[in-house]
Amino acid sequence: MNTRRDFLKGVLAGGAVVTAAAVAEPAIARETKKRPAEGLGLLYDATLCVGCKACVAACKVANNNPPEFSTEDHLWDTPLDTSGYTFNIIKMYRNGTMDAKDQETNGYSFMKISCMHCADPSCVSACPVSAMTKDPVTGVVGYNPDKCIGCRYCVAACPFGIPKYQYDSPTGRIGKCELCRHRYKDGHYSACAEVCPTGATLYGKTSDLLIEAKRRLAMKPGELNRFPRGKIGGPDQSWETPAGKYLQHVYGEKEYGGTQVLKLSGVSFEKVGLPDLPEDSAAALSETIQHTLYGNLIMPFAVLGAMTYVAKRNVKLDDAPTDKEEG
Repeated sequence: MNTRRDFLKGVLAGGAVVTAAAVAEPAIARETKKRPAEGLGLLYDATLCVGCKACVAACKVANNNPPEFSTEDHLWDTPLDTSGYTFNIIKMYRNGTMDAKDQETNGYSFMKISCMHCADPSCVSACPVSAMTKDPVTGVVGYNPDKCIGCRYCVAACPFGIPKYQYDSPTGRIGKCELCRHRYKDGHYSACAEVCPTGATLYGKTSDLLIEAKRRLAMKPGELNRFPRGKIGGPDQSWETPAGKYLQHVYGEKEYGGTQVLKLSGVSFEKVGLPDLPEDSAAALSETIQHTLYGNLIMPFAVLGAMTYVAKRNVKLDDAPTDKEEG
């Protein structure tokens, strides 16, 4: 007698065969979307960061998020990672004796972790109800809790692990950085950049931030230079300090199709916790596959057909009732 496991294996195998037949031609990825010309973002410079976490505290206040505790005394807000209630965090790289900052061997460094606001975000592509959106002008990846159905596809789709689910929410919500877009109407901008004392986090148009990032890469390590603080193009709050020793790479310029949050570091980006990603966004291919499978209900009909076929195939003649049994 066939077991339930045999039946499920048959369904899966049959579904795969029928689906493959329905979409015999391979899906061709669309082009990866580009950053909006006026897109807004952040430039984070790890060589200027002192690990004060003023940005973490300011983000909590700006978004009215509660503290999260990782110690028994519960005296301080001590999140260990981003979460549904912590949208921005500073992590630390440590090696050996930690003698020098921004040095991979026997050194240490910091890295700011928050939403990258991808040019072609997978979270937006994966969301079935458009609760995740990308503003066509600012490029900010926003979230609408009124549309969210709590499926958490955005959580699974993000290569940076940013959208997080608030499991204690009675309605089911996602928490993530939205570049403090709710503060724009009051003349404010991203709180993390507003409060950063060294200019390690800088706010502005991504196109301007990219120019600034490349200006820094051209600096001679140890040479005095001026660094803007707060908002690029805003009131002059610049200060003078020796330039750090940078890796000659702007993270986010090309990764995953480009992001609106850019990063500079003196330590390998992988070692400070950032993924090594290709230049094309996964959304460019996955979205094409989704549309192919679900267009005209190909996938549902394929699976239903496979289940019907396997169910009929597994009914044997000797399973049918005999005349004696009926009597």
